[in-house]
Amino acid sequence: MNRIDLDGRTAIVTGAANGIGFATAERLLASGAAVSLWDIDAAALGRAEGVLSALGTVHSVVMDAGSPDQVDTAMAETAARLPAIDILVANAGVAGVMKRGWEHTIEDWERLIRFDLTSVFLSCRAAVPHMLKHGYGRIVVVSSIAGMEGAANNAAYSAAKAGAIGFTKALGKELVQSGVLVNCVTPSGIDTPMLNDVSPEYLEAVLSRMPIGRLGQPEEAAALIAWLCSTDCSFSAGAVFDLSGGRAVY
Repeated sequence: MNRIDLDGRTAIVTGAANGIGFATAERLLASGAAVSLWDIDAAALGRAEGVLSALGTVHSVVMDAGSPDQVDTAMAETAARLPAIDILVANAGVAGVMKRGWEHTIEDWERLIRFDLTSVFLSCRAAVPHMLKHGYGRIVVVSSIAGMEGAANNAAYSAAKAGAIGFTKALGKELVQSGVLVNCVTPSGIDTPMLNDVSPEYLEAVLSRMPIGRLGQPEEAAALIAWLCSTDCSFSAGAVFDLSGGRAVY
């Protein structure tokens, strides 16, 4: 594993208890950063903190990334415990609902928008002012290939993830001259617990569109995210980085 230099940096990772979030926190710690782990699942977060604390400075907050009040409280607690906020990985999210677009209930729609799009807005809204104070920051939004091309029978999820891409592009343009760079990654099938929430048929369809012929590993996603969190990423803003095993066509 190549070591990316994040010595002295402080990072927040939302949805950090497992999957891409956990692997990202692990990689950031191995690169020298202190990491605040945010997640809604208290039991899983406690286990993650127990494992990751062996690698460096770890702080955790049980919170709902789709709640404005809880995000603001988590940010206040994190800022009080750790140095200046340098990095945000907006990774929190939930799997889609396997229905055709017109069959989604309003509850389906609102839940997916809340957890897969509003959570991105809220975490960025909380973190950006801290980054602007010292003229430096790196934000990585974890979206999905579904947000780029749309996924049949997963319309609300696709819409939320497309919204996260659009938000990244806009925020990236707004902040590019401030020293705060905002970029996005778009995974396809990554071998995480979230796959337990999709049907075998849907997963087979995902794999059939990935020329690499296998699921990605969370550590592979974390490697790209960690680079985007570093000073080596210095000329990309509002950009979308592919993590689809060759599936993406643009």
